[in-house]
Amino acid sequence: METGLDAISLSKKLISFNTINPPGLERDCAQYLGKLLEAGGFQVSYHEFGVARTNLVARLGVAKQRHAICFSGHIDTAPLGLGTWSRDPFAGEIEGNKIYGRGASDMKGGVAAMVLAALRMAKKGPRTAATILMITAGEETGSEGAYHLANLRHKLGGVGAIVVGEPTANYPIVAHKGSLWLEARTAGVTAHGSMPHEGVNAIYKAAEVISKLQNYDFAVPPHPLLGEPTINVGTISGGLNINSVPDQAKMGIDIRTIPGLTNREVFEDLQTHLGVDVELRRVVDVVSVATDPENEWVQQVFHIMEPFLKERPVARGVTYFTDASFLTPAFDSAPTIILGPGEPSQAHKTDEFCYIEKIEEATEAYFEIARNWCEL
Repeated sequence: METGLDAISLSKKLISFNTINPPGLERDCAQYLGKLLEAGGFQVSYHEFGVARTNLVARLGVAKQRHAICFSGHIDTAPLGLGTWSRDPFAGEIEGNKIYGRGASDMKGGVAAMVLAALRMAKKGPRTAATILMITAGEETGSEGAYHLANLRHKLGGVGAIVVGEPTANYPIVAHKGSLWLEARTAGVTAHGSMPHEGVNAIYKAAEVISKLQNYDFAVPPHPLLGEPTINVGTISGGLNINSVPDQAKMGIDIRTIPGLTNREVFEDLQTHLGVDVELRRVVDVVSVATDPENEWVQQVFHIMEPFLKERPVARGVTYFTDASFLTPAFDSAPTIILGPGEPSQAHKTDEFCYIEKIEEATEAYFEIARNWCEL
């Protein structure tokens, strides 16, 4: 195990692990981090939900005056895409003030920062609370790893606050939308394309579905930070050949929900709205998360981040989902902040990069957040 790691060299090492999801195969990366944390004094455990699909939980200290603070980040990454990379996506090349590679922003730079901050915490004196790292697999495909850990919550101990290191350019975020991805199927009756009256066209049915979705009304007021819920048809396919009446069509529907509107309510209402001829299947189902920005701990984090940002943070929300969708409700709706060094605009991009100074700042910020929580 390497000694003398800094946040940038650790980011480079993490980028070198190919954890593209699918298939993920995060075990080697998780075990590398586990050995690093164990050598630093953490109690380490691994939790797998599939072959080589490995979550890491590392704990430092015990709860004395309050529950633990949890830092969470995922080590799987999005696919490389069809674009041509100008750099090796697994080399962690450094040029100027940037480190390049798949996961640099989303979110191996953030994981490196929280691990280094945690190792620094291990060198501190007596603590009033524990620090827990939950490093997850499978986030990119619906937070499978976080879901698995949420079901183990009674074995993991209490959590009093959560920091999720998704890319926010180090701006503290207090809310994000939920996500409900659906596959909608319509069925028809096949016939020769020259005799369409002999069949039932599933694509025509799909077109009716899309028209209904365009005019769908969620009938809820907008959230003050997240705005209105949204719906988007992202994919559509149907038929096997031009000269046949298609007997099946399917659509991919992306719905983003807000607090006060549950995914279950949306699913049930859509099923009624679209009718019995449409079969709906859940693909991803993760809830929205929102913490009161006036929460005492949130305000403490805002205070810590102010010198880094050179301005006082204000309450903001984001449209994407995070592992907090499972972790926050699992731990009694602990106050949650999304805060990471990555650039939101770089997530999933060709030639993805992260600013080196942002990773270094996040390392210091995570340490201050942990110290503030554990030494009160």
